[in-house]
This record gives sequence, C-alpha cells and structure tokens, in this order.
Amino acid sequence: MSFIEAVILGLVQALTEFLPVSSSAHVRVVGELMNPGEDPGAAFTAIIQLGTETAVLIYFWNDITRIIGKWFKALAGKVPHSDPDVRMGWLVILGSIPIGVLGLLFEDQIDHSLRNLYITASMLILFGLLLGLADRIAPHRKELDQLTVRDGILFGLAQALALIPGVSRSGGTITAGLLMGYSRKAAARYAFLLAVPAVFASGLYKAAKEVPVLFTADGRAAAAAAGEPSLAAIVISTLVAFGVGYAVIVWFMRLIENRSYLIFVIYRIVAGVALLGLLWFGVIDPLGGA
Repeated sequence: MSFIEAVILGLVQALTEFLPVSSSAHVRVVGELMNPGEDPGAAFTAIIQLGTETAVLIYFWNDITRIIGKWFKALAGKVPHSDPDVRMGWLVILGSIPIGVLGLLFEDQIDHSLRNLYITASMLILFGLLLGLADRIAPHRKELDQLTVRDGILFGLAQALALIPGVSRSGGTITAGLLMGYSRKAAARYAFLLAVPAVFASGLYKAAKEVPVLFTADGRAAAAAAGEPSLAAIVISTLVAFGVGYAVIVWFMRLIENRSYLIFVIYRIVAGVALLGLLWFGVIDPLGGA
C-alpha cells in the first residue's frame, strides 16, 4: 500500500465513520478499487478506526470525563447511582457487551466470509431503507435522560449488527434509536458514546495482534507478499482519519439538528446498487482475492 493509498483510505474512513453509510464498507470497496483482488483487511479497518474514535473522545471530552468521573464516584458511594451520568455510564457498559461478545465469537467470519461484497451491497440497501423508514415514521420525542435499560440493550444489539460491513455502526444504532422514539440528535449522540469502548477495544485488540508482527523483517515481508498494509500505511491512515474525522463530527451534529437522514438513505441505496453493478460486471472481486 503506497503513501497516497494510505492517505485516501484514511480520508474515506474519516468521511464515512460518523455518517450512517458504513465506513468499513467504503474502506473495503475503495481498497479493492485501488488494488484489484486485494482487501485492506478487517484488522486494518479496525485499527484506523482508532483515529476517528480519538476524534470522538476530543469532541465529547467533557461528557465522557464527567460520566466516567461520576461513575467511579458512585462506586465509592460519593454519588447516587440514580445520577443521570452514572446511569449513562452503566448503560454504555451494558450496550457494549453484545458487540464485544459477538465480535469474539464470530471473529473468523467477520474477518473473512462476512467481507463478501455481495453481503456489503445488500446491507447498504437494506439498512438504508430501514433508516429511511425509521426517520419517517418515528416520533423523535425521547431524549437521552429517558434512556432505559431495555433501550440500552437494544441500542447495543443494533450496534453489534455493524460487525457486518455495510450495516454501519452509527447507522444501525441511530436507526434503532429512531424506531424507539429518540430524537435524531439523541440517537446520534448515544451512538457516538456507545461506539467509544467498542471501537477502542476492537482496534487495540487487532493492533496487539497485528502490529508487533510488522516490526519483524519476516512479518514485513509476509505482509508485502500478501498485499497487506504496512505499519507505515496503518499509521498514516490512522492519523488522517483522526484529523479529518473531527471536522466531520462537527458538521454531522449540526446537520441533523434541522435535517432528516434522507440524503444518507438515498446515498446508501445508490451506493449499494452501484456496488452490485460493479460485482455483476466483474469490475471488482467480491472476496478480495481470498
């Protein structure tokens, strides 16, 4: 993977991570278009997401530090467990369990068979339609202070669906939130908060497995022979994803205050149909050469 390709994939990750359009699908497809027959890989995708998720940490820094601080104070008996921030801490933990458990149980399928681009195209279209339906029929009245344990679990299950490329972590979580009656801003805000532990856990887990190998001569040679990203490419993509990702969060949070998700629904459907066309005509390999 060249320097330019690493920058492009970092930009793709940053521009799509927070939008309900599936960043993993875009990184997968763009990587395939730049290098036919070569999939950037689930590990590469998980690691560069650390860049965009660091942008989330900065954007929501006050909220996150307040929630964590009060949660620990509640454990020490200094703050009541009924405090909204303490409840939010517990609900984020609860909502993170499904994706953690399923991610470990189905790691091999997530890294290989579920990256089939026919599945990705189908998920782009299906969950685009679901997002459009939820945005149109839901009441959008509930705010985060009304979040219940049941809703927290449902949010978490929806986030776990993002293990399938094409679903979208934010898209699946936001769709579930809208269907449960939460406002667009509340659903998006919780989707971002809920993603923090999941993305960092996944990214650091993959980094711990993959990065040390790239520090060895044999590891670098094997990665190059297999067409896999080098350590330099991973670092470059992650830094680009962080820098651009913050600007995307600011823009997206402002956009959804007064606009519907229709533009993203249309985009997902068009992108899914276009991807099916590329697959049917043999322009790209559905399995990335696997």
